[in-house]
Amino acid sequence: MAKSSGENGPRAPAAGGSLSGTRESLAQGPDAAATDELSSLGSDSEANGFAERRIDKFGFIVGSQGAEGALEEVPLEVLRQRESKWLDMLNNWDKWMAKKHKKIRLRCQKGIPPSLRGRAWQYLSGGKVKLQQNPGKFDELDMSPGDPKWLDVIERDLHRQFPFHEMFVSRGGHGQQDLFRVLKAYTLYRPEEGYCQAQAPIAAVLLMHMPAEQAFWCLVQICEKYLPGYYSEKLEAIQLDGEILFSLLQKVSPVAHKHLSRQKIDPLLYMTEWFMCAFARTLPWSSVLRVWDMFFCEGVKIIFRVGLVLLKHALGSPEKVKACQGQYETIERLRSLSPKIMQEAFLVQEVVELPVTERQIEREHLIQLRRWQETRGELQCRSPPRLHGAKAILDAEPGPRPALQPSPSIRLPPDAPLPSSKAKPKPPKQVQKEQRKRTKASGQLDKTPAPNQAMVVAAAGDACPPQDVSPKDPAPQDLAPQDPAPQDSAPQDSAHHHSQESLTSQESEDTYL
Repeated sequence: MAKSSGENGPRAPAAGGSLSGTRESLAQGPDAAATDELSSLGSDSEANGFAERRIDKFGFIVGSQGAEGALEEVPLEVLRQRESKWLDMLNNWDKWMAKKHKKIRLRCQKGIPPSLRGRAWQYLSGGKVKLQQNPGKFDELDMSPGDPKWLDVIERDLHRQFPFHEMFVSRGGHGQQDLFRVLKAYTLYRPEEGYCQAQAPIAAVLLMHMPAEQAFWCLVQICEKYLPGYYSEKLEAIQLDGEILFSLLQKVSPVAHKHLSRQKIDPLLYMTEWFMCAFARTLPWSSVLRVWDMFFCEGVKIIFRVGLVLLKHALGSPEKVKACQGQYETIERLRSLSPKIMQEAFLVQEVVELPVTERQIEREHLIQLRRWQETRGELQCRSPPRLHGAKAILDAEPGPRPALQPSPSIRLPPDAPLPSSKAKPKPPKQVQKEQRKRTKASGQLDKTPAPNQAMVVAAAGDACPPQDVSPKDPAPQDLAPQDPAPQDSAPQDSAHHHSQESLTSQESEDTYL
């Protein structure tokens, strides 16, 4: 008995259905009626029996998506260590991105812990910065009525998005309501772009990991920074990337490239849904999450690498090519990929090791753009430049930095009045006591009689012989003949200066004693 396409959960639609990923049709096929019938379970009475089924760790009903192969189970101790490392990174995000971006990339390749995945995606995509820069914007869009032209299309698509996930199983449930709010808000945020049906699964995946407002800003970043132009009306950007993918395939797998060229199969026939939905409707769910972890960190090159790996292992050997003699067989092979090549550990390892860089993608983009202009003229949709990953997005749109404020060394109680700028701050009690002691000691020294010159000279020791000096200063003419020799004046001055220093140090000791 044939299974309906919905029984595969987030996997690709059944073979023979129309190609998904275009603005006109996404997830439509000969079994769509059966899917609609199953996913229409929305009332409480209908959903009660449905909810009794077991739910796997991703939120899907067991039996609809869980039998895709062995899942990669991370030991609990390793998972806790990764959570601790990710918490440290997220709490010091700017420092890590500035100095240790390679370490972030390696940890994204290992997989983000499920408990922190939603928060990490917001930081990687720049959605958190967008939210901070636009406070209240989503609420404003959410309260607006919206364009009826788009609202009708969005409502018809809601029940098609992961109908066997616990968030979206009920028609009119909280998951579908949030999905409607996010997609409607985007049509108001970018009215010139409107709504594309491939945006619905993107938004649904985001909503599985974060609230509606955060999901909206992550969707904005995907549409504007990671995949600009993908959801425009003419789909020009996705057509260009199809040509780029096909050109890169020649270097990665010449056998697959030659076969597709001989069959004259346009890249749009197999890569549209892959790229526009970021493989959310193609791969097993564990592989989807790992691909998205790397995609948010490194950008669209991850999408290209995944596509190239799938093409290489589906059509990359003479034996596999012989089994696909015509266009129909080839397209069916690409629509019903082997579970082995989509398995999480195998796919992630192949993607990480595939030598396709951002520079190669941009170089090929310029080549294909030049060919497009020569054959079709200028692009009708002017998309913003594509940014390759979290580092490029952060450099282009740095987040708000708090102003540096000095940390006070003396902390006053909350109710204490702040000193004015002119008034001197009151010193602490210990400093006041020190000042009182110094003032009292200096007052006692002022009252003592000043020593005469004879006492000063006597205190100097043997520096010069004692002399009888009257307390009154003699006239200059009387002192003239009695001046000592010039060589004797220096020792006397030195002794006088030394005696003053000795007295000063003695005063200081008395003061502190």
